[in-house]
Amino acid sequence: MKVAEKLRKESIAGYLIYMWQVEDLMRAFDLDIDRVDKEYLIRFGGQSDEEHQELRKWYNDIIEMMRSEGVARKGHLQICRNVIINLSELHEKLMQSHKYPYYHAAYQKALPLIVELRAKQGDTNNHPELESCFDLLYGVTLLKMQGREISEDTAKAVDTISTFIGCLSDYYHKDKEEELEF
Repeated sequence: MKVAEKLRKESIAGYLIYMWQVEDLMRAFDLDIDRVDKEYLIRFGGQSDEEHQELRKWYNDIIEMMRSEGVARKGHLQICRNVIINLSELHEKLMQSHKYPYYHAAYQKALPLIVELRAKQGDTNNHPELESCFDLLYGVTLLKMQGREISEDTAKAVDTISTFIGCLSDYYHKDKEEELEF
């Protein structure tokens, strides 16, 4: 809960990847809050009973949202989809403006990789371009968590797309602090 709040304020891209991990974690526990409590939350020793109950409630709220939004088995919560929508809207504004050449350059460098990634995914524009970027970043995060190696080409692609997404994330936070001029 506190991690999510901190990431949302500091790194919207990190927040989104974290929330996708939370969704998958809840699925791994079959959306059963008692299992989450007994098998996962127990690992966070040193918390007060009040902190434990807050954390349990937060995970239970996530579980309930997943059920009510029909993403118990796959897909993403509306709060996550909203992040993609907001980032996509900002991306369009940044691309239409001539005031952000560094952003344009980061996107142009990433674009061939995004096109290749979407082709490999068989994507026919059914979901936002940025979601393809996050799919790659999240997939590589999972591979690293499993101790699996990635190819040099994949590492280079991740680096390029991470730079682009990081730039977008920075502009997102700047826009929240003091509206950007386009």
